[in-house]
Amino acid sequence: MSDSTVTEPEGREQPADPRAVTGGRGQARRPRRPRLWFEILLIAVSYWTYSAIRNAVPEQRVQALSNAEDIWRLEHRLGIAVEQTVNHAANSVTWLIIGMNYYYATLHFVITVGVLVWLYQWHPGRYAATRLALFATTGVALAGYYLFPLAPPRLMGGGRFVDTVMRHHTWGSMASGDLKHMSNQYAAMPSMHIGWSLWCGLTLFALASLPWVRVLGLLYPALTLLVIVATANHFWLDAVGGVLCLALGLTLARLWYGSLPYALPRRVPAPALEPAQAPSA
Repeated sequence: MSDSTVTEPEGREQPADPRAVTGGRGQARRPRRPRLWFEILLIAVSYWTYSAIRNAVPEQRVQALSNAEDIWRLEHRLGIAVEQTVNHAANSVTWLIIGMNYYYATLHFVITVGVLVWLYQWHPGRYAATRLALFATTGVALAGYYLFPLAPPRLMGGGRFVDTVMRHHTWGSMASGDLKHMSNQYAAMPSMHIGWSLWCGLTLFALASLPWVRVLGLLYPALTLLVIVATANHFWLDAVGGVLCLALGLTLARLWYGSLPYALPRRVPAPALEPAQAPSA
């Protein structure tokens, strides 16, 4: 097999994008085999940096609540302001809302890390570009937190929304109860629960060979959207912000590698031999 093809799990030969595997000045960056120790360190440092910057953004309570009212009015004009109905309906079913609280608190991290590990193990040629898309998505979100402080629906006055973590005394949000001082409560736009879950879903749908895994990939961001609204942690438009962040992240990865991450070779292409190194006939 030459360096210009890659074998998929089903055994099909897929041509590699020459722009993505060729080095040299003025050309796309060549994928490299990821190193485990470096990836673990990079993810740990990146998440720490993300959390530190996000929580360092000034908690502009008055502005954040004002922006929440603006978003709520805009959604009414658009005819999509049904978050309150979803929130109260889910809250009326105790086992359902408690499950959603724990879903919100845990799967956001567990599944994202799981997909990264899966990529590292089974798609090393696509790992770096896909990881870049995720990191860039998160970086754009940080700018959103700084430029547009936004209170989640559960913090709006008037008793319109139920803070489901407070109501049911569950551990489901870093910004509720005893944990609220550990996280910026006014960083709801964009929703990284949506940005990350959609990244996971698209990655699984594009690269998984098992049909049921691909279906789960599509269901995961859809279910996450329902959870963030039902728990009153986000507006619908926060989710739109998360989608836009991911679009920018994927665009950056495409520009950097010359191809969308999912179109790169599954395996890291072997380095081309210099003429002096080429084996003689």
